[in-house]
Amino acid sequence: MKRFNSLPFLLLFLTAFSTLTAQQKNITLEDIWKPGSGVFKTERLDVLRSLNNGKEYAVLNYDRQNKASTVDVYDYKSGEKVRTLLNSTDLKGINYIISYEFNKDESKILFSTELEQIYRRSSLGTYYVYDVKTKDFSLVSTHKIQEPTFSNDGSKIAYGFQNNLYIKDLNSGETKQITTDGKKNSIINGITDWVYEEEFAFVRAFEWSVNGDKLAYIKFDETDVPEYTMDIYGNNLYPFAETFKYPKAGENNSKVSLQLYDLGSGKTSAVDLSKYNSYYIPRLLWTKDNNFLSVQLTNRHQNILDLVFVDASNNSSKLILEEKDAAYVDVTDNLTFLNNNSFFWTSEKDGWNHIYQYDKNGKLLNQVTKGPWEVTTYYGFDQNTGRVYYQSTENGSINRDVYSILPSGKNKVRLSQKTGTNDADFSADYSYYIGSFSDATTPYVFTLNEAKTGNVLREIKNNNDLKNRLASYKISPKEFSTININGEDLNMYVIKPLDFDETKQYPLFLFQYSGPGSQQVANSWIGTNDYWHQMLANEQGIVIACVDGRGTGFKGRDFKKMTQKELGKYEVEDQIAVAKKLSELPYINAFRTGIWGWSYGGFMASNCLFQAPEVFEMAIAVAPVTSWRFYDSIYTERYMQTPQENPSGYDENSPLSHVQGLEGKFLLVHGSADDNVHVQNTMRLVEALVQANKQFDWRIYPDKNHGIYGGNTRLHLYTLMTDFIKNNL
Repeated sequence: MKRFNSLPFLLLFLTAFSTLTAQQKNITLEDIWKPGSGVFKTERLDVLRSLNNGKEYAVLNYDRQNKASTVDVYDYKSGEKVRTLLNSTDLKGINYIISYEFNKDESKILFSTELEQIYRRSSLGTYYVYDVKTKDFSLVSTHKIQEPTFSNDGSKIAYGFQNNLYIKDLNSGETKQITTDGKKNSIINGITDWVYEEEFAFVRAFEWSVNGDKLAYIKFDETDVPEYTMDIYGNNLYPFAETFKYPKAGENNSKVSLQLYDLGSGKTSAVDLSKYNSYYIPRLLWTKDNNFLSVQLTNRHQNILDLVFVDASNNSSKLILEEKDAAYVDVTDNLTFLNNNSFFWTSEKDGWNHIYQYDKNGKLLNQVTKGPWEVTTYYGFDQNTGRVYYQSTENGSINRDVYSILPSGKNKVRLSQKTGTNDADFSADYSYYIGSFSDATTPYVFTLNEAKTGNVLREIKNNNDLKNRLASYKISPKEFSTININGEDLNMYVIKPLDFDETKQYPLFLFQYSGPGSQQVANSWIGTNDYWHQMLANEQGIVIACVDGRGTGFKGRDFKKMTQKELGKYEVEDQIAVAKKLSELPYINAFRTGIWGWSYGGFMASNCLFQAPEVFEMAIAVAPVTSWRFYDSIYTERYMQTPQENPSGYDENSPLSHVQGLEGKFLLVHGSADDNVHVQNTMRLVEALVQANKQFDWRIYPDKNHGIYGGNTRLHLYTLMTDFIKNNL
């Protein structure tokens, strides 16, 4: 399901905004989506790594003139390039570098030259190790492999290949296969299965111990997981079937077990976790003690999360912390160990997501942050100054600010100064951070900041070139407000035509996603759908509105989790009520109301049109879930429990149950090779509509996944949707 993330600093995107002139022109679909148009092309600072000294950072650059990839080192304070660590022109047979990683002491670089995408986060690649001192480099494997990872001392690399794990000794050059039972659609060692990758958001399910003498990994037994088959049409005479394990709600999941491999003895042992809530193993992390591995475990409902320490010297285990929630407990990557094995942890147990500190035995030392606001990102802890760094919504749920605080909860400092969306990427010693800022009228600005005070030391990037490119385009401001719906003040933005006249009437077009914990109404710089919405507003004279209803994120635990066991009930009620309330405005034509969305948003758009034919005249649903019975186990059961336990929640809120209500115009779109939200969803809805004798429009994009992109695909899709709106709204 679509995810929401803070801006990553591996890719620092720059776009632009400027004062619009009298010679404004409308944004066109070709400007946005035509391959190679370059109108909204962004610069980026690619694959940024802070070096251990805390004073320098490395960046992957590409010299188009010389066709060379380089890993260059820059000084934080001055921004000047200090040296080049790696240049592909010096490496025979290497033309291009896609990504790179350092070992712990930065004496070696692991880099990839080819990546072949598997699913959303997984890929197969060709990898090399480069010695910074000798400038020698060598191939890790002649095969395309997965998730190669250095041991801490950089002497070994573990990786996955064909569902088995391997360890290569970089000193001897020898490679040892440490598992042998891996088999497609059966056993996976150390690499997550499809549903773990998608819903627990990780691929590498193995971890080196601190000293590199042990490797902990998760074994997945997919034998009893049902298979899903997609037809791939391709360019050959005959299509072929792609089959993979996909556990739908209520079906069998992989049986998972924790394994410990000892490099000294060459033996593997299983760790017994049966006395805990160990249906899922969503996280592994070694503590600062070489013998102790932390394991996060959860039950099938995901409403109990156990943090367990495993003593690798004898495979014993101990429950350190247990989180419970009537709905579900979020799995995060915020667990951070200090040298004495005390740790930081985030929790919603007081009703808001906050930071807590515990000792190594799980005793609460202090709740670090408190208040009716959310910690949205935990950046880390500086053991030298004793300060915790985090991002939060203290300045309003549509904004983000960067803060530091002592573990005691005292001496809090707001490091960011401007209201909008602020993010940070800290140097290794927490002396500096690269800050980003944007709001709805200001493009991303990247600066070097002093971590202690937040003071700006220098600007890293400006966007003057893109400002000039956008100067002639019509861009209407987003108007932020709240709207009181069903007893809640919901965040909303509205985009009106630049020549808006309140004495006239305009069609209303709602955009939303609405999924649990998500956010669309944010005070940040515009994205690609925003450009399309600008075109609709200023070319078609449409008022665009977006409202985050109940169940969305960053307004507290109760607001987010009130949709539990009823996905599609309260969210639909809210969007219907929003449309009704906005239609009462004198400048809105109450008989020209539409709604659209993608994925969860498509599920919502379908339901709104079917359930409120008196409110909506049209809807567009792209890649929608049409019954939660068809979606994967981990995501769906987190919010709905199983279909066997909650049949009414699944069926009463499904668009399939409301097709008789369709009266308006409906466009249904899906990619035939969507491994996430299967095209089965659309096919079942098509059949239900046909049997109800309801007319509608639909489009299938062959061999396209959940993103529906590639070549002219996005241009074609958005042209289709634009024409549908022109004709039906």
